Amino acid sequence: MLKRILKFLAWTFGILLLLLAGLLLYVRQVARTEPPVVVPTPLSTAPIQQPDPGLYTLGKNWFRQSESGLYELYVEGTPYERGVANGRLTQALVQYQEDVFTGQINKFVPNGFYLGMLKYMVGWFNRDLERFVPEEYQQEIYGVSQAASSAHDAIAPAYQRILNYHGAHDIGHALQNMSLVGCTAFATWGRQSADSTLIVGRNFDFYVGDEFARDKIVAFYAPEKGHKFMMLTFGGMTGVVSGMNDAGLTVTINAAKSDVPGAAATPVSLVAREILQYASTIAEAYSLAARRKMFVSESFLIGSAQDNRAALIEKTPDAMDLYEPDREYIISTNHFLGGKLGRTELNEEHMRTSASPYRFSRVEELLVQKASGPNTVQRTAAILRDQRGLDNKSIGMGNEKLVNQLVAHHAVIFEPAQQRVWISTAPWQLGKFVCYDLKKIFAQRPTRNEELYEEGLTIPADSFLLTQDYRDYVKFHRYRFPFAPRTDLDPDSVVRWNPLSYHAYMLAGDQCLEREQYEQAAHFYEKGLTLETATVQEREHMEKNLQRCKEKML
Repeated sequence: MLKRILKFLAWTFGILLLLLAGLLLYVRQVARTEPPVVVPTPLSTAPIQQPDPGLYTLGKNWFRQSESGLYELYVEGTPYERGVANGRLTQALVQYQEDVFTGQINKFVPNGFYLGMLKYMVGWFNRDLERFVPEEYQQEIYGVSQAASSAHDAIAPAYQRILNYHGAHDIGHALQNMSLVGCTAFATWGRQSADSTLIVGRNFDFYVGDEFARDKIVAFYAPEKGHKFMMLTFGGMTGVVSGMNDAGLTVTINAAKSDVPGAAATPVSLVAREILQYASTIAEAYSLAARRKMFVSESFLIGSAQDNRAALIEKTPDAMDLYEPDREYIISTNHFLGGKLGRTELNEEHMRTSASPYRFSRVEELLVQKASGPNTVQRTAAILRDQRGLDNKSIGMGNEKLVNQLVAHHAVIFEPAQQRVWISTAPWQLGKFVCYDLKKIFAQRPTRNEELYEEGLTIPADSFLLTQDYRDYVKFHRYRFPFAPRTDLDPDSVVRWNPLSYHAYMLAGDQCLEREQYEQAAHFYEKGLTLETATVQEREHMEKNLQRCKEKML
């Protein structure tokens, strides 16, 4: 009898293994993405020239690094030509960025088996991705992918990897909702701006590690079709998160709460890219966004020099709304505002439990202060750097309720009518903001390695960098995120570095709880619960662990 049972189990296990192998083989086959058909370009083999030390050219395309730390890239031509030029000129950055990105995935999912299953899951999810990406951008991404390293070929071929990375933000945002994205954007015009023209400011608070944010590229594009434009990006990325075109149209994206998607669609950054390249008004931007089905929920803050105002295009996988305020300023954090999507159950729950409404209120509080007068570029920078809560209350450094959470990948300020953009330099948005004049950039072809930003318009670095608080925050920062190693975290030190932060006490409590130091953990949780907590989930986490500590101490 036992032999028959063992034989049955062996057969069953063998069949399950065959089915699993077959499923994985099937996923691998259907998830395979074939490169687009392209017209070969001499740029693929032409030597990269160096007319001046530090300035690299390929045909009419060029690349250099500014003394500010920002890289500067100019590309033009057909989609494939742009991609090849981009990839070859920035090859070291493309390969570095992929190394960092895959390294972060390994930190998120350190188990080899689960990492393998994740690869197949993403492959299945994105099996039809190319159907939702315009041919133009497929060709450009294929050109960039020629520069990718073969070190990651075990994941997938280079083109398939780079294409899929454009949807990584969407998948991570939808499946994990790990509070890695908490952006803030706003715009003023008319009587709310000192010169009556449009001013747009945004913090891109997308954080997947300091290394990921290290190398930023200010990319200037002159495509054969559509508008010339600039965007702030990184190696291998052709999508847009922050940008402005030569018609004075700006695009920035802010993530909203999403359900888990069921199938592939157009990545948000490529929807934003299409708007930036082909729209000149809010109406044109809305029309372009309406043509695309998306993975996740997102707000596109569109600023338009022609309209001299800004609006929000709010979009989910199933619906779309246009929010235009009845005043001369607009604010976008991470929740919807429109009459249609603002009233959904998912959005209302997100507003109840997240830091988004608090940040919105703080920006509004700063914008309408009568003592400060109408908005200016300099005041916009000050708001983007603001580290106070409502009523100027101190609520701890890095709190997600703050406009400046000390995690920003970048901050940008646009003056669309003047074709000027200010970009923050490291660290976060605390370094100096350097200004680029798009009219000058697109009118010149540098032959010497000279600075391109407008030195006289530079906004100085934040004086916070000179303080002890900043030095203490840097020490606190390394423990802040879930994927950070905490084996050497000292509970007393972490609260000393950030004494008004609930998060510091939560980290200290968690560490003591793990060490079964229940009395100390309870003390930290009790103190943390008296401070301004960013989210309902974190408050509930501390309350639950505090109760656990009390039970253990009985």
